[in-house]
Amino acid sequence: MNDPQPSDSRSKLPALTAAYWIIKMAATTLGETAGDLMSMTLEVGYGLSTFILMSLFFVSAGAQLKSSKHRPWLYWTVILTSSTAGTTMSDWMDRTLGLGYLTGSLILASLLIAVLVYWRFLTPHSMSVTHVRDFKIELLYWIAILFSNTLGTALGDYLADESGLGFAGVASILAVSLGLILVAYYFTSISRVFLFWIAFIQTRPFGATLGDTFTKSTEQGGLGFGTIRTSLILVAITVVGVWYVSRAGYPSGAKTEAEAPV
Repeated sequence: MNDPQPSDSRSKLPALTAAYWIIKMAATTLGETAGDLMSMTLEVGYGLSTFILMSLFFVSAGAQLKSSKHRPWLYWTVILTSSTAGTTMSDWMDRTLGLGYLTGSLILASLLIAVLVYWRFLTPHSMSVTHVRDFKIELLYWIAILFSNTLGTALGDYLADESGLGFAGVASILAVSLGLILVAYYFTSISRVFLFWIAFIQTRPFGATLGDTFTKSTEQGGLGFGTIRTSLILVAITVVGVWYVSRAGYPSGAKTEAEAPV
């Protein structure tokens, strides 16, 4: 999704093609399974895992911010590190600190809304992500992504627990909701920028609940594939996807609105 402004081929962010959304969902789902792999399967713990993964996020995000152009492998590395760090940080807040899923979700949602409101009303820049070159705006973009990815885990766990639908049920509902956003993109005049952010934020709890559906035991309402096997499959999908967009000539947000299917 993007807005009808003229495209900027120099944008540091990727073109919003169908491939982008496939990689985004694979990477954010991987963030859930890889974060759980480190903190729970390998028993590193939520606190230490968060410190390690957040450090990786800061390093990769710093490299991205310093880069003078869009580099697909670097961009998706930041997405992945923010997603894995968000998973363990959310669990640390909700479980180790004892805030609970609802309180954690409300805190993170408030922080995310505050960033987006500041961007929308207190900066002169469009919230379109197809024309980002300004350092401060890209910084806001990555802060929003970090909060979004952290919120996704807390919100996904809260919905799965409180609704009684389990991880698979919530993932199915979110998948339908994403489908409705796609329909709105094609058949309504709703702001493309608004639809982008709704879809972008929603893909994270979708990825979180989908990841838990695959990795959790059957007793927990999952399929029991485990974090290692699931993570390896998602790594392969993500790597192939990034390789494809790197070779396909979609280096930045230069695709036009008509070419961006979501």
